Amino acid sequence: MTSLRSDAAARRAQILDAADAVFGEHGITAPLDLVVERAGVGRATLYRNFPDRTALVEAMLQRTVERIRAHIAELGDRDDALFELLGGMAGRIVQSPALADYWRAVDQNDPAIRKARQQILDLMAGPLQRAKDAGLCRGDLQVADISLVSSMLGAALRGRSRSERAQLARRALELLRPGLSATDTPA
Repeated sequence: MTSLRSDAAARRAQILDAADAVFGEHGITAPLDLVVERAGVGRATLYRNFPDRTALVEAMLQRTVERIRAHIAELGDRDDALFELLGGMAGRIVQSPALADYWRAVDQNDPAIRKARQQILDLMAGPLQRAKDAGLCRGDLQVADISLVSSMLGAALRGRSRSERAQLARRALELLRPGLSATDTPA
């Protein structure tokens, strides 16, 4: 039974990886047949795992949340974890532009989007507080500001290629870091 579950989990991950690649190349509205082809699975397997495009995109969003959770666990109690996580966000925008664009464009009141956004903000609270306590970031920085910072990093989506997006993301981080760093601003 365990091998069947691990096989199913591997197929699900394979489909998510394929969707990420296909959507990155062709946009979030790309035909799901391209996802099936890239994943090397049957159409029934896709629909057994994800009944529709919305379920597939929501699973991709949740996978992003889990990757952030794993990154936070990997960083542990580092005082600079906040800045490492922002770098990770920029990297995900570069690697998964269609998902990042969807995240920005979709109705912010959609329950799946609200849930994922809140999960991310909740995850970022600890690293933000550690950075503030260590004097690494401004005292007036709030968890809700992470959404604004993420939107600023999203300007990297203007790049027409992965390398252009990477260059824009690096520049955005260079500009944002001093603005987030500790200043004489009252806490």
